[in-house]
Amino acid sequence: MTLESSGRPPRADFLPYSLPLIGEEEIAEVVDTLRSGWLTTGPKTRRFEEAVAAFTGAKHCVAVSSNTAGLHLQLAAHDIGPGDEVIVPSLTFCSTANVVQHLGARPVLVEVRADFNIDPDAVRAAITPRTRAVMPVHYAGQPADMDELHAIAKAARIEVLEDAAHAIGVSYRGRQVGTLSRAATFSFYATKNLTTGEGGMIALDDDDLAIRLRRLALHGMSRDAWKRYTAAGSWYYEVLEAGYKYNMTDLQASLGLHQLNRLRGFNASRLSIADRYDAAFQGLPLRVPIRHADREHNFHLYVILLELDGLRIDRASFIDRLSARQIGASVHYVPVHMHPAYATQFGYRPEDLPLTRDLYERMISLPLYPRMTERDVQDVIDAVADICREERA
Repeated sequence: MTLESSGRPPRADFLPYSLPLIGEEEIAEVVDTLRSGWLTTGPKTRRFEEAVAAFTGAKHCVAVSSNTAGLHLQLAAHDIGPGDEVIVPSLTFCSTANVVQHLGARPVLVEVRADFNIDPDAVRAAITPRTRAVMPVHYAGQPADMDELHAIAKAARIEVLEDAAHAIGVSYRGRQVGTLSRAATFSFYATKNLTTGEGGMIALDDDDLAIRLRRLALHGMSRDAWKRYTAAGSWYYEVLEAGYKYNMTDLQASLGLHQLNRLRGFNASRLSIADRYDAAFQGLPLRVPIRHADREHNFHLYVILLELDGLRIDRASFIDRLSARQIGASVHYVPVHMHPAYATQFGYRPEDLPLTRDLYERMISLPLYPRMTERDVQDVIDAVADICREERA
């Protein structure tokens, strides 16, 4: 039997980059929903909204079909459209910028700092008379510099609308994400810390904005139109504005109700694994994630930065070597300004945002999720350490 350089036998099976952790409670709740006959938006969706509101401290939560849908609704509810600009970090999934385009506005892509979060100085420099909002992304589950962003936004009279896809269950200077700004949207995609398969949630405190978001999420129909098929409802409804089909279903909410109950434990497990990675990777030619003392981190992602001048291989080859060791890995993200669609339409070049490009070329997201066993975690540590030692320049 061939041994790896760590002295341990190679894995017999592939370790996926991410896997959800679904318990019997979630399964039973989904089965109950199937038997109830109410599959789409209904009472369990409302229960889930109320539970997330209580968890975050937000006054209102509006359940939606995805984080992307929630971001779109945030912008639409603020009447952002043609001629407007929204400032977005380039180091994000494309949906953050795509939704701006969907409304006919222009996404203005800016740099991040070394912690992967949007650079407030870049935001300040990007503001023009056409700027309507800035959309910070709490990258990997660590909040951006919100007080600085709010000060900039207040001076410029623009909105702060958060893409909190990664950041459920974390606080910034003692305040929970979901209560920091005008609105924030969480993602419950399959890889997220809390999953409903697909789905999202907008958290906010404004009563009137909550009413409009609910209306826009279900075709622009009048309030509580979802009840029209219940004994408490009415067949009659009115379309008050042209809305969208962005509602969450009770099937999704059935998962979310129990995932939320387990979220603190999930996040604690992620933090424990991140601590092990941090300790194990000291002295290797890579940088572990930056953590700030004034905010929490839920480690939705654990992203290392390779020190390429200390290695004989590039990032792509490093990932290939991990795969050969049966370790899945990913990259978060190809910066938006480097995608052909944005280069073609807006004229962005990779060198326009040099720090973002440099981070992208060196970053690797390692497996980190509650389903990982002690052996899984150690296998990741051994693989990274062995490759670094074998390929050190």
